[in-house]
Amino acid sequence: MYWEFPYPSRRVPVCARNVVATSQPLAAQAGLNVLRQGGNAVDAALASAITLTVVEPTSNGIGSDAFAIVWDGSELHGFNGSGRSPRAWSEDRFAACEAITVGWDSVTVPGAVDTWRQLSERFGRMAFDALFDSAIDYARTGFVVTPTIAGQWREAVDGYRDFPDFLAAFLRDGRAPLPGEIFRFPEQAATLQSIAETRGDALYRGPLGDALVAHARRQGGVMERADLESHRGEWVDLLTQSYRDIDVYEIPPNGQGVAVLIALGILTHVRLEEYPLDGADSIHLQIEAMKLAFRDLQAHIADPAHMRLAPEDLLDTQRLAALAGGIDVKRASAMAVPVIDDGGTVYLSTADDSGMMVSYIQSNYWGFGSGVVIPGTGISLQNRGAGFNLTHGHPNCVAGGKRPLHTIIPGFVRRGGQPLLAFGVMGGHMQAQGHVQMCVRLFDHGQNPQAAADGPRWFVDTRGAVALESGLACTIGPDLAARGHALATPAPVSLFGGAQLIQRLDNGYYCAGSDPRKDGQAVGY
Repeated sequence: MYWEFPYPSRRVPVCARNVVATSQPLAAQAGLNVLRQGGNAVDAALASAITLTVVEPTSNGIGSDAFAIVWDGSELHGFNGSGRSPRAWSEDRFAACEAITVGWDSVTVPGAVDTWRQLSERFGRMAFDALFDSAIDYARTGFVVTPTIAGQWREAVDGYRDFPDFLAAFLRDGRAPLPGEIFRFPEQAATLQSIAETRGDALYRGPLGDALVAHARRQGGVMERADLESHRGEWVDLLTQSYRDIDVYEIPPNGQGVAVLIALGILTHVRLEEYPLDGADSIHLQIEAMKLAFRDLQAHIADPAHMRLAPEDLLDTQRLAALAGGIDVKRASAMAVPVIDDGGTVYLSTADDSGMMVSYIQSNYWGFGSGVVIPGTGISLQNRGAGFNLTHGHPNCVAGGKRPLHTIIPGFVRRGGQPLLAFGVMGGHMQAQGHVQMCVRLFDHGQNPQAAADGPRWFVDTRGAVALESGLACTIGPDLAARGHALATPAPVSLFGGAQLIQRLDNGYYCAGSDPRKDGQAVGY
């Protein structure tokens, strides 16, 4: 069998009263099964997220962080599930480093498990342990590795050659699994069973936490039991920005969601809807707005306890208008975009017939994360500490007990106070750019969620250069180059992330789309 797809394909949106959209089919089905069993959209989101730690280990794991936005049927709730750095970290510890990358000195306290528990306790309808059934079964008996994930697995290998525990856990037979092969991880099944039975305490206050701390000590890490025991994710008030006739919502810092709102706020002043979709004028203006938003992100955004400027100040209407006024419609700015690339995130959205909607994201940060795997547990740990800045005096400078700048962001949209869209675009700092592009497609040009996910994308890289997908490169590439944009080539499909979207229709049903750049699907009934 040839695991290649040589022909363009067109997905159609899924329309139903109960829907799930994820980046991996088995995870989508796990969420759908929970809905059929009487669970609600939060139960479905958690079942999908837990399953994704097994079937998409290239992007997330039990040691990930997570964020969520929940519409409970009457109001919105935001949850920040990111962990803090070990209290023993300091600037001096990293004085000889040019950057934080992998290993124990990139691992912050993993927040996903606590996120599962808190969402379930506040909004779930099903028993917590029932949400683990699919994940435990796939870990114990195996699952078939899908093509895109197999490719990511293969590409990640070289970056973790110096981590024997990673190699033992994820490179059976000395290599990444091929598409169509079965991967089993019984140790991970046992770990998930323990987390399910203890509602997460096994990790933060029990034997799994003891194993984590002991492994850290053996390898020179400084995470302690107190770091784990003190972790608790936070319910937060969402940030919002009006765009056309909608209101877009994002999690406040330490995430990068504010960059989405800054860019959209700038674009409200340039009448973007008057320019042709996918035309050079429209995309030039979006790119320039995004550059300005990223500049603010890197200058100001950090753990909110360490920020000097409130996010609301960055969203001041007069300020955004002034930024918009500085954009030259015919000339690119020379601004660099000093952000870190990563590619280890899963995003999913769910909705049910009671009106509940969930926007949820979970991440390792760089592929498999830090490369640290706790032996005998199947717990791979994120490297979210790589989001810290090493510049003394910067709000996001590394320190102990501090949350780093996060790239992962769930998004939500309301119109007239009513829920309209749960959406996200996974993939490093493509996420903020992807949120902007989805809003433009959906609300300036009326595309449906699947068409918005299918459409060609642009991407501003860390040098300020612009990458274009093939559908744009040949049509507007020369025009953008003439305006002074440096075009980055080649541009692999993986650069442009993966979207999942669920839009609520006027009749109370939902229309869902799933990105063809990933292996996932939207499903419903």
